[in-house]
Amino acid sequence: MNNQSKRPDEGEETIDNPEEHAVAEIAGDRSADAAETRDTADQVQLSVEELQAKANEYWDRYLRAAAEIENVRKRAARDVEHARKYALEPFAKEMLAVRDSFEMGIDAADNADADALLEGSKATLKLLTSALDRFGISELDPVGEPFDPEFHEAMSMQPSADAEPGSVLMVVQKGYALNGRLLRPAMVIVAAEDEQESA
Repeated sequence: MNNQSKRPDEGEETIDNPEEHAVAEIAGDRSADAAETRDTADQVQLSVEELQAKANEYWDRYLRAAAEIENVRKRAARDVEHARKYALEPFAKEMLAVRDSFEMGIDAADNADADALLEGSKATLKLLTSALDRFGISELDPVGEPFDPEFHEAMSMQPSADAEPGSVLMVVQKGYALNGRLLRPAMVIVAAEDEQESA
């Protein structure tokens, strides 16, 4: 065997001390790792700050939305309370005109004759009927109509030769409906079959 030392080829690096070289290589790796760790830490810090900024923005939006919802709830409750308190205001104004008419009639009663009082009462009734009509309150006066238990209350039955059996023969007290919904049923006497005809 030939113990001659090999001459390094050109361009090849010669290592005088392999231990020093290993230490330098490890130190270089560590500094590269440290730089990479710093870069990663900086990126994580930036991500945390961005996420914190978004979280703060969303929290602010939530607080504003919650405050707006609370304001809407309070406003709706106030509107409902006002609607409940003042819903009858337009109707009440109409009734004031009727009351004024009654008062004028009573004041004039001392110096008026029966015909004038009757005329005043008819005018007041007409005023009242007009006010009720404006607010959808209709009169139920079902003479001659078939008996309807939804809108009529039968007081009794009476035989009749003229009226059809099961129809309203007479209205004892008129009924009223508000926009088609019953306020008070009409109290009626219903026609029964005439006993002479059935015999």
